[in-house]
Amino acid sequence: MEPRQISGLHSELSTHSTPVSASVSEELLPDAQVLTVTAEWSQNDPVRGSRHRYMQQWRLFIDGNSYKTITGVLSPGSCVPVTGELLSTVSPFRMQKAVIRETCGHQLLEIWDRHGLRKCLNLTVFNQHGRVYEDAHFGCLSWLEGENKLLYVAEKKNTEETHDGAEYCRKDRSLYCDDWGEGLTDKSVPVLCVVDLHNGSVRVLQGSPPDVSPGQALWAPDGRSVFFVGWYHEPFRLGLKFCSNRRSALFRLDLDGHCERLSGDNVSVSCPRLCPDGSTLIYLQGEVFGPHSQCLSLQQLDLKSGKTSTLLDVVKRPRAGEFAGVYEALPSSCWSADGQRVVFSSACRNWKDVFMVDRRSKKVTSLSDNFSDPSQVYGSWKLLTIQKDLMVVCCSSPNTPPALRVGILPSAGEAVIWKTLQPPIATFDFHWTVLDVTPSPEEDNTFYSGLDFGAVLIKPSCSLRKSKIPMVVFIHGGPHSHFSAEWNSTIAGLAKLGFAVLMVNYRGSTGFGQDSILSLVGRIGSQDVKDVQRAVLTALQSDTTLDPDRLAVFGGSHGGFLSCHLLGQYPEFYRACVARNPVINAATLVGTSDIVDWRYTTVGLQYSYGQIPTAEALAAMLERSPIVHAAQIKAPVLLMLGGRDKRVSPHQGLELYKVLKSTGSPVRLLWFPEDGHSLSRVDTQADCFLNTVLWLQQHV
Repeated sequence: MEPRQISGLHSELSTHSTPVSASVSEELLPDAQVLTVTAEWSQNDPVRGSRHRYMQQWRLFIDGNSYKTITGVLSPGSCVPVTGELLSTVSPFRMQKAVIRETCGHQLLEIWDRHGLRKCLNLTVFNQHGRVYEDAHFGCLSWLEGENKLLYVAEKKNTEETHDGAEYCRKDRSLYCDDWGEGLTDKSVPVLCVVDLHNGSVRVLQGSPPDVSPGQALWAPDGRSVFFVGWYHEPFRLGLKFCSNRRSALFRLDLDGHCERLSGDNVSVSCPRLCPDGSTLIYLQGEVFGPHSQCLSLQQLDLKSGKTSTLLDVVKRPRAGEFAGVYEALPSSCWSADGQRVVFSSACRNWKDVFMVDRRSKKVTSLSDNFSDPSQVYGSWKLLTIQKDLMVVCCSSPNTPPALRVGILPSAGEAVIWKTLQPPIATFDFHWTVLDVTPSPEEDNTFYSGLDFGAVLIKPSCSLRKSKIPMVVFIHGGPHSHFSAEWNSTIAGLAKLGFAVLMVNYRGSTGFGQDSILSLVGRIGSQDVKDVQRAVLTALQSDTTLDPDRLAVFGGSHGGFLSCHLLGQYPEFYRACVARNPVINAATLVGTSDIVDWRYTTVGLQYSYGQIPTAEALAAMLERSPIVHAAQIKAPVLLMLGGRDKRVSPHQGLELYKVLKSTGSPVRLLWFPEDGHSLSRVDTQADCFLNTVLWLQQHV
């Protein structure tokens, strides 16, 4: 295909919308219950190089006798754009919508109801704080039960007080200000803020510990205090994005400034969620340092007695077909109406599923219906919300873009009857399957023996090919992350162009239990490299339509690290490589990464804030890095680097680029000065796809 055709294909595939949030409101009629589902979607706009947000609404009629059956659905109206909203939330009773919006450098708080815009406050003019936080790590927008106050998080005001109490702007503007790392560079000193809608005042809450940064706040049932997660930031901040291992705690702060810690001290916590009757607070808990993403426990705090108990423990090694643990954030609404069940989604081997845990029995149940209709199997189920016992989920597969589905939480022993509100726009004519991979005896980990792992294989339609199919080995970053069998426009594009794609979940990936995660610590650059190679060999042996002479590797971050390792350790095996912001030399990354602790954990060393690099530690990091194998690399390498990457400095890729240039090995480097580690800008994604395809077509 010509470049223009490749770009057109990317535009076609990348513009499929994805539901990102949902809410449910209720209306009671004499003989029925009416539930209104409001879903917010995100869609790429390749012409403007931006992303749009829009919302749709559906009205569902529920049987008035059982309240367990959806008897009818009204078709949604036109999509309504909500682009420009930084945060929004709907109040539970009067259905007022609060919106934080930015206009002409000012941040506004808008209150909307069925009669239109009821109130608009210019938060910038109040001059009580800096920018409101809209991110998923700190940000929140929480209604008080009486719906007269809102709670949110913002950057602390950049002022100081004189001895007489007067304020002045901080003069030393060149003073370094520590931030929370990749993706959170504009977040430094968060504060909790309350706006009173009756008198139109804004107040910054005082009393949170000076050594913590507050976020993820919500009102306590008494309305006179708030719960929040506080991340410890002394002696300095470490990168928070994609890292669930940062020391933090659950706090309660009353409006008079008294603060108490409710959780353990040396733990990591997140996602506090209050049950409907206000008696119990649940939250996720993990360990500090070590693997930056891990299997988490689900804790429940009885607010009356003050006692904490474990609802779901860490799963060390799940059995086949069993629940594998919690690995991702809870949705903002995750409780059943009776407060006895918690619903969430999580990785489970090569899938993502929706689960329910019963607080009385602690039994975990899968709620998906993948086995009821073999013709429509979704590899990924993500819970957006559960309200009024109505679950709203996003479902997709490698060949099927996202669909929006709903189902009513069933009684014990019953299955969910799922109904599709918005079907996928298309199902593409390529196929996917899940592979289970077993390491060879010599590749087994003696400390964590008997672990296996998996992969997802996507193949183009056989009718496209008369010869064997070239394969791209796609390796996820992290390394403690996960490929579920879900929609990905890049993978779909490669399949449409005739490439098979193998997505590998090597040992250390989430979704396979905590033992799998821990097995990789100290064995990076060896165990994970062998796992990817074993997965490739397994795929080639199980499917003779794949061409073993036309293989390429593709990955970002730790996936780029593994891609370059494979080229150096198996120089005759792969024909080409595409690496996005790869880790090339872990030793030189120590002083430049926002997660310096991870550099020590990779080689099996304990980290402390006062860590001083030693020759032995740096030698161990260098020994496990792909740079030591760079002289053996023969396959052409395409590098894509983000100039603003704080997780993996772009100088890592430059280091490999210079080595390959000096040895005469084919290499090309794309530099994106305005992008960070994820290379997520819409225009960057289009450029990366085009260049990836051209590189693979040329060399594979």
